[in-house]
Amino acid sequence: MSPVTGSSCSPVAEGTPRNRGLGARAAAVLVFGASAAVLVVEIVALRLLAPYLGLTLETSTMVIGIALTAMAFGSWLGGRSADQVDPRRLIGPALGVSGAVVALTPAVLRTTAESAPAILLPIASLTILVPGALLSAVSPIVTKLRLTSLAETGTVVGRLSGVGTVGAIVGTVLTGFVLIARFPVSSILIGLGTLLVVGSALVEWRTRGWRGTPALTLVVVAGGLATVVAPGGCDTETRYHCARVVADPDRDSGLTLVLDGVRHSYVDVDDPAFLEFEYVRAIAAVVDASFPEGAPLAAHHVGGGGLTFPRYLAATRPGTRSLVSEIDGGVVRIDRDRLGLSEEGGIDVRVEDGRLGLRRLEADSRDLVVGDAFGGVSVPWHLTTVEALAEVRRVLDEDGLYVANLIDHGGLAFARAEVATLEAAFGHVALIGEPSDIGLDPTSTSRGGNLVVLASDGPVDLPAIQEALDARRTGWQISAGVGLGSWIGGAQLLTDDYAPVDQLLQPYRQQRT
Repeated sequence: MSPVTGSSCSPVAEGTPRNRGLGARAAAVLVFGASAAVLVVEIVALRLLAPYLGLTLETSTMVIGIALTAMAFGSWLGGRSADQVDPRRLIGPALGVSGAVVALTPAVLRTTAESAPAILLPIASLTILVPGALLSAVSPIVTKLRLTSLAETGTVVGRLSGVGTVGAIVGTVLTGFVLIARFPVSSILIGLGTLLVVGSALVEWRTRGWRGTPALTLVVVAGGLATVVAPGGCDTETRYHCARVVADPDRDSGLTLVLDGVRHSYVDVDDPAFLEFEYVRAIAAVVDASFPEGAPLAAHHVGGGGLTFPRYLAATRPGTRSLVSEIDGGVVRIDRDRLGLSEEGGIDVRVEDGRLGLRRLEADSRDLVVGDAFGGVSVPWHLTTVEALAEVRRVLDEDGLYVANLIDHGGLAFARAEVATLEAAFGHVALIGEPSDIGLDPTSTSRGGNLVVLASDGPVDLPAIQEALDARRTGWQISAGVGLGSWIGGAQLLTDDYAPVDQLLQPYRQQRT
């Protein structure tokens, strides 16, 4: 074999800077941990942004897109930098700076959302992009350190690529099934940031000494302290929501459940028949006008929140059995610990998805189904479709009634689509709301907000419902028949195959942000 041919495959001399201080096990740990951290940051960022941007398809797409951009850019930058600079000088700073940014993220995002919401999107993008890119750069840097022979290139690259993929999987599963269920979002990020800085310190000590690490540690500590005093905090961070309970200064026993910055429920723990929110009074008017006064009902509630309406039924219709599907177990704990929900009273709460809860019910088993489930300001798309409403219709008895709360603004594109979908599923449909919102006052501009829709296979006593609405001083009116059909126009039907609920609501969200 010629000298040239032999030299092309010869190993790098033992003890060269390329391999010193980083064994195979340490390399695997670094790649595994950095890849896992990227996914933890991505998933937790969704939860941190939800109170301000909504937990929507658009928010999820944005975060995923930024994270993928960070991974691509970081991989390119890490590889290029490792070819130009001693790789040992890069790993510690990459881990330390990313750790500092991650630890500061809760304070930075919440402060920005409260004081400068116009720049929330670019700031949020940076808090994902910077640590994501730096952490993604670790893999090619470590790979460069571990490449001691061209003959091992495939083995080294393949092994570390596989380790990184496993790390990403573990980070995803651990965050979704363990961390978010047990710790506040801010604690997860501060803890992760601290671990990254500790990792930076260990790498620096192993390869170059402790230079620079104390300063990064101080940044993490400052980030933790800033998070404690930052605005936008929660009483409780549940699996799905940033939750607070706010006392009513004008009513001693009145409490408001605030989820992700939105007032979801008002509960008077001493007087469950007191209804503060206008849309809840409208739902009560519909139910009270549609069923004999005081008669107990078999009711199912899709979405629980503060359980205002199940409490109302229990107080005004003794013997009513309300089954509630509430997806967030943390909200249920708040109901019991802070909002006075007792184990008695005919209210059975199941922690489950609303549509799966409907599937578990027997056919013709309910007099009433109430839809009041929201993720941010939108009804979860899978509860809006023809197929979902077929489940509602299946569980209702012959004279059963479905009544649901909707929220829409602007052109009310989602509300029109949902009412059109209800008309495809039920024989009788009516819409209740401000006259300007439901097409009964063409001289006024639609403001949007809450709308209440009711549906049944049998006829509904609309005059009696209007009388009940007037008695509760809602100012709302009813639209049905030809007038409602004109209001719906050519709105599309929502199906499991095509239900762009977030997109129909998107113009309003853009206006908010």
